[in-house]
Amino acid sequence: MQALHLEELPYSLDSCSLFARLRDLEMPVFLDSASPYSQRGRYDIISANPSHIIKISPEETGSYTQENLFQAVKSRLQEYPEQLANDYQLPFIGGAIGFFGYDLGQQLEKLPRQLAPDINSPDALVGIYHWAIIVDHHNRRTLLVAHPQLASGLIADVRRRLNKITTPDPLPFELLDDFRSNFSREDYQRAFSTTQHYIQAGDCYQVNLAQRFSSRYQGDSWQAYQGLREVAAAPYSAYLEHEQWALMSLSPERFLKVDGRKVITSPIKGTIGRGIDAVRDQLLAQQLILSEKDRAENLMIVDLLRNDLGRSCHPGSIQVEQLFELQSFETVHHLVSTISGELRQGIHALDLLASCFPGGSITGAPKIRAMEIIEELEAHRRSAYCGAIGYISFDGQMDTNIAIRTLLCEDNNIHCWAGGGIVADSRCEAEYEEAMSKVKKFLQVLQASRKTPVKSL
Repeated sequence: MQALHLEELPYSLDSCSLFARLRDLEMPVFLDSASPYSQRGRYDIISANPSHIIKISPEETGSYTQENLFQAVKSRLQEYPEQLANDYQLPFIGGAIGFFGYDLGQQLEKLPRQLAPDINSPDALVGIYHWAIIVDHHNRRTLLVAHPQLASGLIADVRRRLNKITTPDPLPFELLDDFRSNFSREDYQRAFSTTQHYIQAGDCYQVNLAQRFSSRYQGDSWQAYQGLREVAAAPYSAYLEHEQWALMSLSPERFLKVDGRKVITSPIKGTIGRGIDAVRDQLLAQQLILSEKDRAENLMIVDLLRNDLGRSCHPGSIQVEQLFELQSFETVHHLVSTISGELRQGIHALDLLASCFPGGSITGAPKIRAMEIIEELEAHRRSAYCGAIGYISFDGQMDTNIAIRTLLCEDNNIHCWAGGGIVADSRCEAEYEEAMSKVKKFLQVLQASRKTPVKSL
């Protein structure tokens, strides 16, 4: 068993300054618990300069194939089979970090392909990283961890960069236009009505319908991300950069975690905005807890995910650990359930990810039929939105989010999505307003950067 290179670094409550010192390296990644603005997460993981990059373009995505991107990443990880001592029980000791876009579902299932890509960034991008900075906010410590194969000169370069006293100030982020949705209210009403027709006909029980908001910008997306995390902190946040694009995720939702052989998924279904004062806020929270519609919607997805986990976990090991738990974030309240299972021997974390992808909480049920309806009714492909962002460590550990509350910057365009699950007793206006409540704060923060007045949201 080989020993990892481990180095203690000064602890900081906010890891942004560490990431800023490494941003000029190739393909920097920041898996962010959003400390100090959120206390729900534990670890931050920062890295850059991957040894290999696995990516897929939008043009390559829409082919059902036996050799998909998940298998390509798995094959690359399996080139490092040696056992590495993880005495500190770190979540990540080197391995894969990146994002898997929603549209990769077309590589896993035979689905219609009606929407043409209109975004230039990849549909998936994963790097193999041999070092990382791990910040543990529970134990208040920071470690630099490196694979034994990593050249000592690279470790020295990382150390030198971390010792820099100052970093260049980012160019101010400025939005150049108002955000515009790809759905007018009339478009949304038509899509909602068609979805209800499918539900009443028995095609499906629930469909997650999303809209996209787009604008143009100039300046540094990193500055925008830092502003967003202050007002919408979430435990499964992430910032990834490569060439001419950046991905910013402020996600409150865990998709899949593998720790040893234990698997955990925590779907969110049921959302309501926060109140303007403590009394109103508590009333809204109780309204969500008691909502029969939201509880039924949540239960549908719990059943779907139990079935998805069953493809990779031991029979009888799948348990619902928490049902309809209220979790409150800066801008919304959510109902969250937690399901666990035990991974079967011989099943890799990436096998599990592929068998459950994309997450049922952002498709609907039954999953395949819901995805067919999404492809029919939404105006554009989802790209990174509703995919997954996270890591798969060399030792088999994995943690990924559902890429909601996620923004994509490419070619000076910025895109943000919002959606919600539609069921038989949904009301169009309420669903539209729920989607807006999820992103309204994001759009307001970014539109505040405009030098000319903007329209109210």
